[in-house]
Amino acid sequence: MQGLSGQTVVGHAGPAQETPRHASVLVQEVLALLEPRPGGRYLDGTLGLGGHAHAMLDAVRAQGGRAELLGMDRDPQALALARARLAEFGDAVHLVHAPFSEFEDALDAAGWDALDGALLDVGVSSLQLDDPARGFSFLHDGPLDMRMNQQAEEPSALQLVNRAEFEALKEIILDLGEEPLAGKIARAIVARRDKAPFETTADLAEVVSLAYPPQRRRTARNHPATRTFQGLRMAVNRELEELGFFLKRIVPRLKVGGRVAIISFHSLEDRLVKQAFREQAAGCDCGRTPPWCRCGKTPAVKILTKKPVVPGEAEQAANSRARSAKLRAAERLSRPGTASR
Repeated sequence: MQGLSGQTVVGHAGPAQETPRHASVLVQEVLALLEPRPGGRYLDGTLGLGGHAHAMLDAVRAQGGRAELLGMDRDPQALALARARLAEFGDAVHLVHAPFSEFEDALDAAGWDALDGALLDVGVSSLQLDDPARGFSFLHDGPLDMRMNQQAEEPSALQLVNRAEFEALKEIILDLGEEPLAGKIARAIVARRDKAPFETTADLAEVVSLAYPPQRRRTARNHPATRTFQGLRMAVNRELEELGFFLKRIVPRLKVGGRVAIISFHSLEDRLVKQAFREQAAGCDCGRTPPWCRCGKTPAVKILTKKPVVPGEAEQAANSRARSAKLRAAERLSRPGTASR
């Protein structure tokens, strides 16, 4: 699991400073599903610039009370900006520099046994996309990095495209990028790096674009490098592994009645969330034989969103990056039980 080498506790929110503009998606929908209340303890595992966290704490303050929030992010730049944004809530905010897969360690360090609610907003942020130095976007030329935590000693996109075998590159671009031309693109990457190694995002984007047939390149709705960059980013940051680990372990750390809400922007991520919630909401799995239950399995959660919640037309018009967002939520019912056989 990427990033499981340890965590750094940043501490309480500190003095305020100017925070870049950032539009958090589905804020009101998140509040409606998590229902933050006074005295509650909440986890925001992808804190970003603190938009959702601020909204939750502010909603509790409007009720005349106070809640505590544990905010996690593996991007130290985002964490520092969120710290400034949340400073007004003082010691109610606890910040941890770590990936959300380490949430159990963070809870234990904070002395929290259980949560009233948990939120993830997975994927890349506007802060990361818009900074050429981060190397996430083909629209801005910069170093080919794509690591959400540039302080971590983990392979970057630069190392991946310059070292990975053809089959590995093809698999990443096809499975994570969902790019039909994955084989052709991976072959073009290998052929080019045999002449000279890749160094920048523009360099890679050009090679990927030229791998597209001219007619397809002219008629493509998005830039030809869109899916390839997505796949490489997800591979570099092990995003599906992080999410899968979290989904397996979050429900036991919720109080009965506690809720988990997850916003995703990718079909593979949304599928993971959907399947995990369905499995946890299922009861007996003995099948038709024998005609009575022997497993004693009871549903662990109630699914709160039969279909994913998506941004309305107004939000999509105001924030184009919100268009692919999908929100799913579930509520813990009880501790799952298994009868002895």
